[in-house]
Amino acid sequence: MRHISSIRRRPTAAGRALFSVTALLLCLATATTATGAPAAAPGGATAGSESVASTAAARVQIPAGVTAGVAVYDRQTGAFTEQVNTGMRFRSASIVKLLLTLDFLWDRGPDYTIPAADRALLEPMLRSSDDDAANHYWVANGGSAIINRMVTELGLTDTAGPPAGQEGFWGYTAISARDTVKIYRYILEQAPAPVRDFIMTNLRQSTRCASDAFDQHFGIAAAFDRPWAVKQGWSGEYEDGTCGPSGTKNAAETSLASQAAAQVDLSRPALHTTGTVGAGDRSIVAVLTLHPVGTSYGRAYTDLGGLTRSLDVPGATSPTGKWYGTWGSQVHVRDAATTASGSRTRLPAGVEVLISCQKQGGTVSVPPYTNNWWAYLPQYGGYMSNIYVDSPDNKLPDVPVCATT
Repeated sequence: MRHISSIRRRPTAAGRALFSVTALLLCLATATTATGAPAAAPGGATAGSESVASTAAARVQIPAGVTAGVAVYDRQTGAFTEQVNTGMRFRSASIVKLLLTLDFLWDRGPDYTIPAADRALLEPMLRSSDDDAANHYWVANGGSAIINRMVTELGLTDTAGPPAGQEGFWGYTAISARDTVKIYRYILEQAPAPVRDFIMTNLRQSTRCASDAFDQHFGIAAAFDRPWAVKQGWSGEYEDGTCGPSGTKNAAETSLASQAAAQVDLSRPALHTTGTVGAGDRSIVAVLTLHPVGTSYGRAYTDLGGLTRSLDVPGATSPTGKWYGTWGSQVHVRDAATTASGSRTRLPAGVEVLISCQKQGGTVSVPPYTNNWWAYLPQYGGYMSNIYVDSPDNKLPDVPVCATT
């Protein structure tokens, strides 16, 4: 996330009124009054006890040292299935790009036509988290004024612009899990159809490699089979979050401890996964996390993945396979079970992977170890040597042999 020093104010357009009434209705439907407050149960009963919140917190697997805000909303029943620290403020990182997009589209009526030049910016901003596009709209449309407008229009209770002195850092916008659910509920249930379809279509086409070469298919994208639609966020100094066959170092959004504001922690690395899961976008999931300073991307990916898989997400389907930790740095995922085949990508150091089957192939030697078994990683579409899997066995005991073709 690059610093933007020049911000000019855009006057509010009359077309903004097209969204106001429906956004107000959404605000009234989703409002909560306290951090982690339980949602109203179906039929008007309120699950309003500390024991309910404690039970949810105990069920959700939050790793030691990780701070998390979690909300899962079932659109079919109109109730939350998970709520942990739902009102806690986190720096948004790239989740704010949803608000940048909504703010831009607010003035498009009545047909919501998007000029080709803007489509060329908005699509990669939503699919691949392009920072240059976010910089453009942050400057062109008024910086923190964008956040102020969206807070008013959507009835957000915990969202606020970057702290004083950091106005150019759009990723320092404060947001909470419950406000993130409100944003998605507005997009899905209240926004004009062209707005809903544009945003959700692009989120369904999320690319594994972000524009800055960061591997962004963590959390929701790794924990559940499609259909899903995601907008991810990351901010901080990660040891390694590279993506793609070249292993190019990512340009992760940075935050400095000396710039920390009292209301939002800007010092610890952030990794957020948000979006919808299941047919008809049944569940809205928001998981915002902070990790200890010095955490590698592989560790954060793994911790967020375990947390996300522990959630009660109606409509979700878990992928087939076994999760294993890995070791080594920049391990290749190859087209075939041999080092002579092409590299599809390189794995961030220590990242957890899903293995669906294994087969024998070329022998790999990392003294004092040798291994000719290879694991197939369905989420990457390729093979990695079992020598880099955290297991004492060359052939993994709980993973089937790949069917021959």
